[in-house]
Amino acid sequence: MKLNKLKPSIPSKGLIFIAGALWSAVGIILCRLAYQWIDFSNQSFLLWIGLGSIVIATLADAFIFSKIVAKNIDRLSKFPEKGCFFAFQTWKSYLNIIVMISLGVFLRHSPLPKIYLSMVYAAIGGGLFKASIGYYRWLWIS
Repeated sequence: MKLNKLKPSIPSKGLIFIAGALWSAVGIILCRLAYQWIDFSNQSFLLWIGLGSIVIATLADAFIFSKIVAKNIDRLSKFPEKGCFFAFQTWKSYLNIIVMISLGVFLRHSPLPKIYLSMVYAAIGGGLFKASIGYYRWLWIS
């Protein structure tokens, strides 16, 4: 029996969609966690947290996440007709994901005030969500 028959494979456009959906889902989850930690009683501080999150999310998207998305799209679009389901990210990216999840768990259980973590989570979540649009845009125009 050939092992290739057992490999779950899907078209490269499906891989690009999965990558975009995962980035969107993680972005939404992080923003939801951030929202739960916000103290709505201090309106002026809330404004600074919100503005800081938006600025950091925009910078993270522009200088980090959008570049990763472009590399992923370039890599996935060059696949033959079908690729392994798990190839929507590189192996190096899977390692980065493990590190990021571990860091997130550590931060969540740290003594840092949740209001400050909310800015970090909202910034990363917003940047991931904004970058995920690049996957959908590529699917729309291709």
